This record gives sequence, structure tokens and C-alpha cells, in this order.
Amino acid sequence: MAYTLLLSVYIITFLMGVPANILAFGTFCRKAYRKPTPIDILLLNLTISDLILLALLPFKMKEAFDDMEWLLPYSLCPFTGFLFYVTIYNSTLLLTAVSVERYLGVAHPIRHSLHRRPRYALLACVMFWLLTSLNLIVVYIMPYLQWRNTNGSTPATPPPSCYLNFSDKELAILLPFRLELFLVLFCIPFIICCFCYVNLILILSRLPNISRRRRLRCIGLALGTLIVFCVCFGPYNISHVVGFVNKENQEWRTVALLSSTLNACLDPFIFYLSSSAVRSMLKHSNLLRHLKIHLFCGESLNMGDGHSWRNKSSLSKSVNV
Repeated sequence: MAYTLLLSVYIITFLMGVPANILAFGTFCRKAYRKPTPIDILLLNLTISDLILLALLPFKMKEAFDDMEWLLPYSLCPFTGFLFYVTIYNSTLLLTAVSVERYLGVAHPIRHSLHRRPRYALLACVMFWLLTSLNLIVVYIMPYLQWRNTNGSTPATPPPSCYLNFSDKELAILLPFRLELFLVLFCIPFIICCFCYVNLILILSRLPNISRRRRLRCIGLALGTLIVFCVCFGPYNISHVVGFVNKENQEWRTVALLSSTLNACLDPFIFYLSSSAVRSMLKHSNLLRHLKIHLFCGESLNMGDGHSWRNKSSLSKSVNV
């Protein structure tokens, strides 16, 4: 039953996440090429992180379909596992950076605008990728350690599972490592996000000249990001603490990991709330679709009517903008 649940969630996440993130990726690439802002650089890296995770999901699907046995070439096990967890924890850091960017823009608008440079966001993204990669290098090394016997030689047949069953000696390494992930890559980013978004909401509630629509969008961004942290990253990271306290590998960790993969589906909502470029892209797509429908049906676009022709010309110009 658990393996069927894993496979179902992986398939749903893949089908929903791929088109949404490809749309966001194209939008942010165009925005970064024309006139990038720090928030665009951060969201572009978040999109890349999600696309890498989605590209690795077929391997996870195959593993779940085979009842968690690794029947693929074993060299793919450490590689896919390492990238899979790097993208998950990289998302927590990037979402935190988005919250800091939004908070500084509202709390200290003048000072922040003077030091607001895209290269700083790019440098932060590079640091995030390095930080997560260095912290999760154990995930890459451990499968190879499991493939070696006590004499240090590599046996002919690899382990039947990938990063799943561990000996007491291996757990002595993994349990403190997982606790460090919980503290450094989950707790600290979550605390920073809470501070930034709670203060952001308080500041916005006291500003009289901000529109109600913008205020609600910013509040939705804050609540949405915090929900992503709690729902997506919370269960799996809590399993780190429970495993460290009980000195054992929790069996429900695999199911808890499902919520982290759902992050790739929820991030596009944050993109919509965070970036005007994504919102304009979606509105542009809707306008094109409605234009095609009207042209096909012949509604109010009579070429012989001068007033209708002017309406069509105006609509065409707005589409091309």
C-alpha cells in the first residue's frame, strides 16, 4: 500500500510540476535576459531546482514500482539520491532568500534599493548550491560504503536497495548528520522566514496607501511560503529528530519524503504571487487563447464594421505588447 502511494504521488507531482515549472523557467529566463531583478534570479534558481527534482522522479517511480528494490545500475543510486536531496534542501534556502528580499524591500525600501543588485542574488544562489552540496555529500558516499564489505573490497553484486537499509555503524554516522540537516537547513531557514513574513504582514497592515489587492497578494505570498515550509519540509525533517532520539531509522521516513516532493507543485503558486512577470505571462496566455476563440467563432470581429475593426486592431496591439 505504501509503495502504491509513493508511485501515485510521484506521478501526480511529475505531471503537474513539469508544465508549470517549464512555463516559469521560460518566463524568468526572458526576464533575466532583459532586465533581471534579485527576486527573478532567486525564483529562476528555485525553478531550476524544482526541474532537477522532477527530472529525477522517474527513477523514484521505478524504485517504488519495484517495491523499493534498486534494479537500475547501482551507480545511479548515489547520483540520483544526492541530487534529489540537494534540490529539496536548496529550495528551503531559496524560499528563505525570497522572504528576506521581500522583507527588506518593504521594511527598508530606500536603503535596500541602493544596494539591490542582481549579482548579489546570483552570489547567494551559488552559495546555497555549495552549502547544500557540501552538507549532503554523505548521501553520495554512503551507498558506496554499503557496497563494500568488511575487507574493503567491492563485491560483485550491489545492495538490493538504495540508501534505505542501514547497519548500526552506518546509523551512527547518519543520525547526527540528519540532525544537523534539521538544524541548519530547516530550522534556521524556517525561523528566518517566520520573522520576515510576520513583520512584512505587520508593516503592510499599517501602510495606508497600499492597495487592498497588493496587500492580499503579499499576505498570500507570506502564508503560502510558510505553509510550504510546514507541510512540505516539516514531516521529513521531523523524522530526523525522531530517528536521532530513538537511535533508529524510522520506517515512515519514505512516506514523509512525499510531502517534500510536492514542493515542486506548490512553488509555481509562489512564483505567481512573487513575480509580476509570471502573472503577466499567464494573463498574456489567457488573452491569446480568448483571441483565438473569438477569431474562430467570428464573434464581434466583423471585418466590414469599422468599429469592430478598430477593436480588433487594438486587441491585436495589446497581445503583441
